Amino acid sequence: MNIGDKIPEVLGFDQNGCQIKSSDFRGRKIILYSYPKANTSGCTAEACSLQQHKAELEAAGFRIIGVSKDKQETQKKFADANGLEFPLIADTDTSLLQTLGCWGEKVACGHRTIGTLRTTYLVDEEGFIYKIFQPKEIKTKTHAEQILAQK
Repeated sequence: MNIGDKIPEVLGFDQNGCQIKSSDFRGRKIILYSYPKANTSGCTAEACSLQQHKAELEAAGFRIIGVSKDKQETQKKFADANGLEFPLIADTDTSLLQTLGCWGEKVACGHRTIGTLRTTYLVDEEGFIYKIFQPKEIKTKTHAEQILAQK
């Protein structure tokens, strides 16, 4: 997806089995971020950065939604272990990740693989993308600050 595109209505099911729809957030901005794998160092740092600054992000009008290929049970354990108070979509078939354009080839440790490309989409109150943080731009430990600087 690109700047100006509208995110899908049905985003998927979160760690608690709740269906998440973009219309549930109409009138609020959304931070929709994809991450490769729960319980890894970079993904944990990014999620914790967002959680630590959740009040500031909400004061700026944002709601946070994470998405990865992890199963619902894994997402639940990840959320519980790190005190994450926002939906984590379990996109096990990668349909949302593919629609968003954050599923593809990447190089890790010199090996080419297919997987989730760490990407963050800032979505306006009507569901349209207005800013995209590409994988190389994201600083996992301070990602919330990056977002707040872009409001």
